[in-house]
Amino acid sequence: MASHGDGFICHKLVNQIKAPSIDLRTMTKKREVIRLERESVIPILKPTLISALSSHLDTSDRDEFLMFCQRVEYSIRAWYLLQFDDLLHLYSLFDPVHGARKLEQQNLSPEEIDVLEQKFLGKLFQVMEKSNFKLTTDEEIAVALSAQYRLNLPISVDESKLDKKLLTKYFMENPHDNLPYFADKYIIFRRGIGIDQMNDHFYHTKVNAIIIRIWMFFLKISGLKSLLGASRNRQSQVFSKQIDISTESEDDGLYVERIRVENMTLGISTLLKKITIQEPTFDRIIVVYRPANTTKEMERGIFVKHFKNIPMADLEIVLPEKKNPGLTPMDWVKFLVSAAIGLVTVIGSLSVPKADVKVIFAILSAVGSYCVKTYLSFQGSLVSYQSLITSCVYDKQLDSGRGTLLHLCDEVIQQEVKEVIISFYILMKQGKATKQELDMRCEELIQRQFDQSCNFDVDDAVHKLEKLGIVVQGADGAYFCADLGSANKIIGITTEEIVSKAKEGDSSST
Repeated sequence: MASHGDGFICHKLVNQIKAPSIDLRTMTKKREVIRLERESVIPILKPTLISALSSHLDTSDRDEFLMFCQRVEYSIRAWYLLQFDDLLHLYSLFDPVHGARKLEQQNLSPEEIDVLEQKFLGKLFQVMEKSNFKLTTDEEIAVALSAQYRLNLPISVDESKLDKKLLTKYFMENPHDNLPYFADKYIIFRRGIGIDQMNDHFYHTKVNAIIIRIWMFFLKISGLKSLLGASRNRQSQVFSKQIDISTESEDDGLYVERIRVENMTLGISTLLKKITIQEPTFDRIIVVYRPANTTKEMERGIFVKHFKNIPMADLEIVLPEKKNPGLTPMDWVKFLVSAAIGLVTVIGSLSVPKADVKVIFAILSAVGSYCVKTYLSFQGSLVSYQSLITSCVYDKQLDSGRGTLLHLCDEVIQQEVKEVIISFYILMKQGKATKQELDMRCEELIQRQFDQSCNFDVDDAVHKLEKLGIVVQGADGAYFCADLGSANKIIGITTEEIVSKAKEGDSSST
């Protein structure tokens, strides 16, 4: 699996054959292209970054630069220490496992608890923003769920099991643009894009695709398609939205194709050979929600779950409080068509003067067997679904609760340290620059040196450099930095260095 670290925008269906035909070998083939945009995440490990940059310095400057990097990290970590401690303390009150007991010990009123939980959400959103996580929108959810990958069953959320007061109150006091329709019950943060591929024969999926194409063709020529399409509910309307984009315009985006059986040309050779399907993935997903109260006492637990490498089309596996899936529309079609065929055949047999009971029994047995087969096929899909959910819990869930928050806090620190190091290095090596010039040079360095793309957050980097006192803006608007030796003196020796030297002294004395 390859991660691109890019943000997900939208997709486009591109027709490749002018007119559809009932001949399955020439049936309309479509390409689904998902356009990505660069995110602000620097996709380079900090040790790799420091090692690569220091290798281009003279030997005399290398030690100074390594000390500079160390002091920058210690300083930024100290800046965030109190903020992160406050976040973790607040979450300890709403931890689903031990939070209720701690709240009881605090002896707080319901109003005071409301204030604390809203304060926690505010700090959580700040950390999410600093970690470059973004709230998913209706459009993004629509694109993600407009296809199927491993999940082939209709999955929905049992909204009655989710609390609606917590997030509703937060978004009333803190308005956000483009909130998804489910934002009153749960929120999904996403960051980064990867690619997942599977290679197999996919016999069952191919046969289902052929049946669906024939059925859709029948609905179209019979005029039932427009009639059925008029009765969609709100969720299906959201998921059916498509955002059209131009794939021919030149920009900084990246285009990834979604390859699935439903859009392939299904000839005899395709049916018999192995094929490769491809689906973009969300590199990181974080889901936040609170279950609805099922007891008389007010439950205040807030769930924070962290997932990795989730295929877009299978986004349903991270949803909270999922309902057990039922029969798919295609399964119902199979049942109804089988029953109709059986009924017509039996009536036709009974209209014959000398109806053969054995023939009628054989027809009914065949129809019944086919219905049983369809049901057993659904049960098999249900077992696969449960297996996939279990796999997700064990393999794709990175952490939850406090562990997720600690992970986010560390990511914020590492990201900002890398921003400061890169921007200072550019000013040190290439001289003074305006913000726009510095932004461009930093992105060029990341592309040239590490073959990675990144939308560098120059505003945040310059703010940190000015806060450290090692960069100054001139009268002409350009920024210039102190030399390495002066920068280290300005930052000064850190507490961590003092402790480290004390440990070295203890070890040498023993």
